[in-house]
Amino acid sequence: MLMFTRIALIGAGAVLQAACVTGGQDAAIAGNPVIRDPAAIDPDYPPAIMELGVDSHGKRMNGHIYIADGPGPHPTVVMLHGFPGNEKNLDLAQAIRRAGWNALFIHYRGAWGSEGVYSFANGIEDVASALAFLRDPANADLRVDPDHLALVGHSMGGFFALQGGARDETLSCIVGIAAANLGDRADLAGASPEQLEDFKRYSDDTVMLNGFNGDTAIAELAAAGDSFDNTLLAPKFKGKHMLLIAGERDEAVNIAVHDRHMAAYSAVPEIDLAEWRVDADHSFSWSRIALAEKVTSWLNETCR
Repeated sequence: MLMFTRIALIGAGAVLQAACVTGGQDAAIAGNPVIRDPAAIDPDYPPAIMELGVDSHGKRMNGHIYIADGPGPHPTVVMLHGFPGNEKNLDLAQAIRRAGWNALFIHYRGAWGSEGVYSFANGIEDVASALAFLRDPANADLRVDPDHLALVGHSMGGFFALQGGARDETLSCIVGIAAANLGDRADLAGASPEQLEDFKRYSDDTVMLNGFNGDTAIAELAAAGDSFDNTLLAPKFKGKHMLLIAGERDEAVNIAVHDRHMAAYSAVPEIDLAEWRVDADHSFSWSRIALAEKVTSWLNETCR
């Protein structure tokens, strides 16, 4: 059994709406959950947030879960942040919660105070650990529906979502937002020495990632080779639902990376593949509402 600790952050003194509507989950979904709070909540099972410590290979990953209104069990997403994780997409997590889903956010091993060492391979394993945590019957009080889980990853988190989703045979829903591809030979071949040096220098400055620097990053990428190439995972997504989102002005993960993902996955008809391209930068800085609406509507229409 996975070990964890947690602290409730919403107390008995929280202000609840007096009205209680049968089917609090339906009330939360009514209207537009991206821009509207629920009209009423269940006073016995209100929305909540809990801090968590999720075990991954004997190390504690720090995180928290947004719990949706109502007794559940609720479909649940795992939110996977990028590299190094300054953009955490918690506005998306809140919108997803208002749409009737739980949203678990984690910091990978070695990231932002979580125990252990950060590496790309560890991040892939950490996705599996998060899914195992949500499926553990011991965590039933988090109101999770273990049969309806999804991964939502941005940038490097998109890489982890694709890699982790391909390895989990029972997981059916994956969202990749500006998803990176660490094994993309075409992208690496086009990188200039200056670009590689910039990547190394940036990696050396990621003080929030324990045990990680430019040298370890480049060595790991060289050793992993094609195993980090998301396009080669296409056969493993048969029978799964996927939404890939890309920003036309993305300078961190070029739109060509998204196009190569789409080409590979479109070639497998058994994948239920959806795409959304928008005039946006890497962080969708001026498209946050549209991004939240796209993700929440797709989750509710495809994955509930």
